[in-house]
Amino acid sequence: MPSSFTSLKTHIAFSTKNRVPMIDSELQPRLFQYIGGICRKKKCTLLAAGGVEDHVHLLVALHPTIAIASLVGIIKSNSTGWVHDTFPKRSRFRWQRCYGAFTVSESATDSVKRYLATQDEHHRKMTFKEEFIHLLDKHKIEYDPEWMWE
Repeated sequence: MPSSFTSLKTHIAFSTKNRVPMIDSELQPRLFQYIGGICRKKKCTLLAAGGVEDHVHLLVALHPTIAIASLVGIIKSNSTGWVHDTFPKRSRFRWQRCYGAFTVSESATDSVKRYLATQDEHHRKMTFKEEFIHLLDKHKIEYDPEWMWE
């Protein structure tokens, strides 16, 4: 019987629209739990999540049948609807269109998990914009800074 074997771990990062600080301590754990459920429905696994008030980082083991753009779109649209339904006073909650997705090797998985777990500490020194540009540069991804923040 033919089989396919994959290890498709991906570090995904995206922010709230205009980086408005909307993800507080009440919302964050429930949001990550909801996103984990979305991943499971798409045969993916949320391995770790982190972030601060204006953005999230997700470490996801992708199923080989789903494209990253599709999964991110589903996560953003479904979680936005869930936030609006569950927290009616947060009707202005939105995600930025842009996102970053970075492959993660098995040997780097624990390091990325630690990085996601220490986002509060990390962001005392660096803004999301600085962090995101650092990730793009580290992974040698070209970008046009004029258009990436709309």
